[in-house]
Amino acid sequence: MCEKTDKQYELDKRYLRMALIWAENSYCKRRRVGALIVKDKMIISDGFNGTPSSFENICEDENNVTKPYVLHAEANAITKVAASSNSSKDATIYVTSAPCIECAKLIIQSGIRRVVYSEKYRVEDGCNLLMRAGIKVDYIELNEK
Repeated sequence: MCEKTDKQYELDKRYLRMALIWAENSYCKRRRVGALIVKDKMIISDGFNGTPSSFENICEDENNVTKPYVLHAEANAITKVAASSNSSKDATIYVTSAPCIECAKLIIQSGIRRVVYSEKYRVEDGCNLLMRAGIKVDYIELNEK
């Protein structure tokens, strides 16, 4: 649970709800995930899970298995900010699902200092790695699901 002030907690919930809405842009059928990177109370990047640019917008194969080249929401948001003039150093990433270990590595390398997520995942390797790296990790349950 978030241990920040009530004002920060309410702001965190708003950004998470925005990430949840952003997840609606995903073409993935099995799971839709959204992410926002926020720095100094400004959204500097966004992302949702899906295929790379110029690929077909089909995330699952004929057996409903996610294709191996589908990008996670965090990866899309981080690569998007990397291609801009913004910096994710000391930013917060809001993501609708707990980061996997691969996204956790990207978060660490990008300089993001805080992760806020609203849905737990069966594997906690990503969150554990983030905490090991000294990144603040907050779980906030949203009732709007």
